[in-house]
Amino acid sequence: MKKSPLSGISVIDQTQALAGPYCAMMLGDLGADVIKIERPGVGDQSRQWGPPFIRDQSTYYLAANRNKRGIALNIAHDEGRGILYKLIADADVFITNIATRRSLQKYQIDYETLRQLNPRLIYASISGYGRTGPRADQPGYDLVAQAESGTMSLTGEVNGAPMRFLSPMADLTCGLFTLIGILSALYAREQTGQGQFIDQSLQEGQITWLDNYAGEYFATGKAPERMGNRHPQIAPYEAVQGSDGDWFILGVGSDNVWQSFCSLIERPDLASDPRFAENANRVKYYDELMPIVHPIIAQRPVDTWLSDLRTAGVPAGRINTIDQALSDEHLRERGIIVELEHPALGLIKSIATPVHLSQTPLTYRKPPPRLGEHTAEVLSELQYDAAQIRQFSEHGVTN
Repeated sequence: MKKSPLSGISVIDQTQALAGPYCAMMLGDLGADVIKIERPGVGDQSRQWGPPFIRDQSTYYLAANRNKRGIALNIAHDEGRGILYKLIADADVFITNIATRRSLQKYQIDYETLRQLNPRLIYASISGYGRTGPRADQPGYDLVAQAESGTMSLTGEVNGAPMRFLSPMADLTCGLFTLIGILSALYAREQTGQGQFIDQSLQEGQITWLDNYAGEYFATGKAPERMGNRHPQIAPYEAVQGSDGDWFILGVGSDNVWQSFCSLIERPDLASDPRFAENANRVKYYDELMPIVHPIIAQRPVDTWLSDLRTAGVPAGRINTIDQALSDEHLRERGIIVELEHPALGLIKSIATPVHLSQTPLTYRKPPPRLGEHTAEVLSELQYDAAQIRQFSEHGVTN
C-alpha cells in the first residue's frame, strides 16, 4: 500500500461550521491523523444545520468531517484543558476558529500559550477578519464576507439584486488558503525546526475572487459593473440557448478559437470582420456581435452544438442541474464521489478532495465521527486508565 503524503502528521481540529472543518478534512484525506474536538452534549454547530438530516445527523456536518476521530471535550474545565495540552504537546498542527483573542486567552489556548508547550506546533487561526487590524474581534460569517468583498455586487442579473454564490465560498476558500498555509509551514519546519502562527480570515479569502476585476479597477479607477453571464474581458464567453430551450456555455477564449467557431457555423465573414477578428474588438462591439451569434445558436439543439463544438475544439458545456453534475461519468471515473460506510447511517457519500498524486495518493478511511465517538480511544492513547476516563465523563469533562 502506498504511503499517504501526510502520514505521521497529527492534527487537532478545534473548529466548527465549515472553513476549519473543511481544511481539517482535507488534511485527513492527505493522510494526517485528525482529532476533532467538540463541546460535550452540543458538538459542532453544523450538527444542527438542517434539514436535511440522515436520521439525527446533519448532511451539512457529514459533508465536511470525514477522515477524523471525534472527541467531546470541555476545554473550559481545567481537566479538559489538561487533556487538550497533552494532545497539543505531541501534535503537529492545531486549528481553531474561536472568534476573539480574548476568548482564546480566556481558555488559555492562544498561540503564545501553546507554543510554550510545543515550539514545533503549527497553529492555524481562522476568523472573520484576522487577528490584527481594527476589526480583528468582530464576528464573521460566509455571507457577510461575500457581501463585504464586493463579489455580491457583481453577481446576478444586470438589473437584478445582488446575489450570493449558492455554496459558502468564503468558508471553502478560507479553508483552502488555511490548508496552503499549513502545508507551507510544515515544509518550512523541515528547514527551521520551528512551528509558526497562521492567521487566516474569511474576508481576505473571499476578496481574492475579485482577481481580474481588481486588476481592471486598479488600471482604470472605475468599479466594474454587474454583467450577468457575460464576461467582462472575453467575447463570446457566456450562456447561450439552443433550439430545444436548454442552455450551455460557449467559451470562445482566444482568436484561434473564434476562427474555429466561425468555420463551424460557416460564417467566414465574421472571422474576417475587423469588428470581430480580435478579442478586444469583440468585447468593444459586443452589442453588435451577440445579436448575430444568438440566432445562430438558437437554430440547433444543445446536444448537437456540444458535439460539434467539441469536435471543432471550441470549449463548451451544458449548464447542468446538481443531479446531472454529480452523475457525470467522467467525474465519477476520476473518483469525485467518496463512499464510506457509517456505523449508524449506512453508506454515505461526499465530494472528494480533487488532488491526484501518483506516488502518495489521498485515502478515504473514516466516516464523519459521531459526537464523542473516539473519546475513550484517544484518552487511552494519552495513557489515561479506565477509571480516569470514567471520572472525566462523570465530571462533565468529556462524554
